[in-house]
Amino acid sequence: QVQLVESGGGLVQAGGSLRLSCAASGSAFSINTMGWYRQAPGKQRELVAAITSRSTTDYADSVKGRFTISRDNAKNTVYLQMNSLKPEDTAVYYCNADGQYVSDYRRTFVTWGQGTQVTVSS
Repeated sequence: QVQLVESGGGLVQAGGSLRLSCAASGSAFSINTMGWYRQAPGKQRELVAAITSRSTTDYADSVKGRFTISRDNAKNTVYLQMNSLKPEDTAVYYCNADGQYVSDYRRTFVTWGQGTQVTVSS
């Protein structure tokens, strides 16, 4: 079973920066896409940014030019560099990954991290 562990959330003032990390662990797996989602109180979970195994990226319009997603395939880790943070970026940020198991590529998985709180004060 593949597990994701996030780190790097916290409290920051508007205009500040934070860097989130998410590391995948488990046995004999291959990850396709890794991404970051967020959920603010009373709102639906939304995609923030995603990156494929070939480093193709996708961003929500609200974070383009401010956030950068990257990944280290050797470490099965994805990062989210968040700059010029705004109070509306306040949310719980969740890491997501999908892929398959090396022993049987027909066995696929989608997994989520436990979430990390990001709070941006005005």
